[in-house]
Amino acid sequence: MTQTFALFPLQLVVFPGEQLNLHVFELRYRQLVEDAERNDITWLIPTMIDGTIRPTATEVTLSEVAKRYPTGEFDIHTIGGRVFFLEDYWKKLPGRLYPGGEASELEVDQSENPDINEEIIELAKVMYARLGVDKEIKSVEEGFSTYEIGHYVGLSLEQEYQMLTLRSAYPRQTFLLNHIKKILPTVDSNMAIKERAQLNGHFKELVPPKF
Repeated sequence: MTQTFALFPLQLVVFPGEQLNLHVFELRYRQLVEDAERNDITWLIPTMIDGTIRPTATEVTLSEVAKRYPTGEFDIHTIGGRVFFLEDYWKKLPGRLYPGGEASELEVDQSENPDINEEIIELAKVMYARLGVDKEIKSVEEGFSTYEIGHYVGLSLEQEYQMLTLRSAYPRQTFLLNHIKKILPTVDSNMAIKERAQLNGHFKELVPPKF
């Protein structure tokens, strides 16, 4: 069964449970934020790669408008939720300025193996220590999930999207674990990972791609 959603395509991946802060400046997406405030709607963020909308998308909920600008722009806090498969999309949702689409929910297995997660956590800590990054990582007992470090271990946008499509827990865990093992020997010289790992709650100002 499909549902109709507003769409906010961006050149990024949103993982379930992720807190995403955005600076919204385009008129059509300012209208989306206003509709979310007024009508309590959620929307999907599908990933754009090389000018193409990828079909696996994450539902996003507005949790707070952190700042309103005299120009009508917003700083907003959002949180990622369920994962959907985009069946169809339109440049404009009927009667609105922003895009819309039809999507069906995908079941995501989040019952991750604690032993594998322990290994991921330990290797991630080694990686951050080599980079001189003081980044806190939850323990397994505190509810660690692979999604929590998916943006901070040197995955490309394509790889992050691939991780989002891995809806079963074991393939997702082994994908992340194998990636960390592969980059660990040369991680000392990878400044891109260091810069990404040091990001903490800043508002992303991204230009939404054209359809």
